[in-house]
Amino acid sequence: MSAQQNFQSQPSDIVICSAPKTGTTWLKSLTFAIVTRTTFDDSTSPLLANLSHDCVPFLEVDLAQSSTNRDPKNPLLATHVPYSSLPRSIIDSSCKIVYICRNPKDSFVSFYHFIARLSASKDMKPVALEEAFELYCQGVSNYGPYWDHVLGFWKASLDRPDKILFLKYEEMIEDTILYVKKLADFIGYPFSSEEIKKGSIDKIVSMCSFENLSNLEVNKSGKHREGTPGVIENKIYFRKGKVGDWENYLTPEMATQLDSITLQKLNGSDLTL
Repeated sequence: MSAQQNFQSQPSDIVICSAPKTGTTWLKSLTFAIVTRTTFDDSTSPLLANLSHDCVPFLEVDLAQSSTNRDPKNPLLATHVPYSSLPRSIIDSSCKIVYICRNPKDSFVSFYHFIARLSASKDMKPVALEEAFELYCQGVSNYGPYWDHVLGFWKASLDRPDKILFLKYEEMIEDTILYVKKLADFIGYPFSSEEIKKGSIDKIVSMCSFENLSNLEVNKSGKHREGTPGVIENKIYFRKGKVGDWENYLTPEMATQLDSITLQKLNGSDLTL
């Protein structure tokens, strides 16, 4: 609520939006690398020594009280709030919004493991997978039902394609170089033909790959928001990053149930997940 009231967006802002565990960490890294590539390269990037969440602040946590504690040279910020809950200054301004979504089955499994690992790190007993699954299917979440979250940004992207870029995690995994170029073009940081020839896109893709980021020392042993009640071990943000990992955790019945809900929720939207 305080972010809605207090945050003042700038025309140059780039807002990374997503539901939790849909590729946020990766998209933040890619976007940060794109925006800062004239200042840093793949050997000097702050991403090599900092978690991407420390490089790209969260609206509802880091900027909730005031937008004056931002780095004026960094146009990036991120949020998990639904489109309908974004500050009016973001919706009304000419800033860019980049949204990423993911197959609900993989998103659920990833979120479940994130919460389970977070609970274990705080000596708390995690909720059983089956119980968490039922809550997910009922739409119980800090940010509302997953399908509503996705549809909010999907419909807005159809109405305002010049303002909102709608991405799918699976498509980005399939052809990362294509989508990094598309992302750079959209946010106003296009790669020159010379940069493309020199392999600048390839270097960013490699630096921001799951394999590279998850093996950096900062992401193996560092802590996010250290010294606060919300401290989280960086390694908890990295698990597998695979497409289709849900098959290792959901029964056929659970998968069918989730597919059925997804079809029902997305009916008539021309969107598939």
